[in-house]
Amino acid sequence: MTRRATARGAARTSLDGRRADVIVCGASFAGLSVARELAGAGADVLVLDRYEIGERATSACAVPTPWMAAMGVEAAARQVLPGMSFTTPRGGRVRYALPWSWTAFDYRTLCQLLWEQCGDARFETATVHGRTGDTVHTDRGDLTAPLLVDAAGWRRVLTTPHVQPPDAALSRGLEVHPHDPQGTDLDVYLDRDLIRRGYGWSVPAAGERRVGTLSYDPRDHVKQPTRRLAQELDVETVRYQGNWFPHALQQATTGTAFCVGDSAGHCFPLSGEGIRTAFYFGIACGRELRTVIDGDQTREQAADRYTAFHERHRAAFTRAARLQRLIPALPPPILSVLLRTMSVQFVVDRAFGWYLQQAHPSLAARPPGPRAPHGRPIEHATLPR
Repeated sequence: MTRRATARGAARTSLDGRRADVIVCGASFAGLSVARELAGAGADVLVLDRYEIGERATSACAVPTPWMAAMGVEAAARQVLPGMSFTTPRGGRVRYALPWSWTAFDYRTLCQLLWEQCGDARFETATVHGRTGDTVHTDRGDLTAPLLVDAAGWRRVLTTPHVQPPDAALSRGLEVHPHDPQGTDLDVYLDRDLIRRGYGWSVPAAGERRVGTLSYDPRDHVKQPTRRLAQELDVETVRYQGNWFPHALQQATTGTAFCVGDSAGHCFPLSGEGIRTAFYFGIACGRELRTVIDGDQTREQAADRYTAFHERHRAAFTRAARLQRLIPALPPPILSVLLRTMSVQFVVDRAFGWYLQQAHPSLAARPPGPRAPHGRPIEHATLPR
């Protein structure tokens, strides 16, 4: 069972007045990817989260398989899914043989594997309430660092005012995790009687099945649709998990803080996929911060470069957002015909090749040229700003 409290008892010491070179708020895919890029830089990196590392999954935990090797987390894999199927009430089931596969993984194991790559970074459980300048306010006191990263999710904890549904550009999802050995593909269900604007899914994971629904409209409830889909698939409604997640890009930086993952809107519209984009933008953010630590650029220059990288992807996110609005508006017969038309292998390869390209795992490869195993230690007083 997830333990929602932060450190307790003797472990709940005050963090007030602590200083670090980099504070990363959030210890999931995005935050750990940032910290991973800072390993060996000689910086004091502190990662904060209200949960222990790997404690609370909030997604179906499936990612394009090439990203598993790129991040060195193959040991977290539970099942490779070579294809996707799309089911509509009138068109039946259409299966696509993808040019790449999905992999369903174990969340706790993957997070632990990422953390093992984070070098000498420190971790503390604490709830972040906000910040003032370079000071982060938590339930265990105030901490200070010249480099701050908001990777804590859609709430954007280092930004004011905080975003809140239903007014924010957020989708919502909920799933159950019954024990079930069936399934070989990632199955998607497009049925307006099930969910008005969104879809349902089934992700097999080696004896477990992750069944859920997503709504692009944050005002729509998803518990009843999830229960109905589970009933139709003849699986139990047990072990619920869910979350809000963005479907629009936000600012890449806010003041002196760098935003990555859901806090920057790095969740791809239409599909609602945010894991590989968290890896992707987390790597980009971490590399810019590393150049600041190495004294190669100032914090402001790093923020400008990271923002430019973020903005280069806006066109693809905008295109996907348009499809997110269009597809639920299509008459069901037209949608069924469209899905069957797209099942031609050439079209599948082109479409899903483009999709993977928007956050390609090649970024995870180290940049060319020599790289020192340990960076130059830095002092707070001399860190370039």
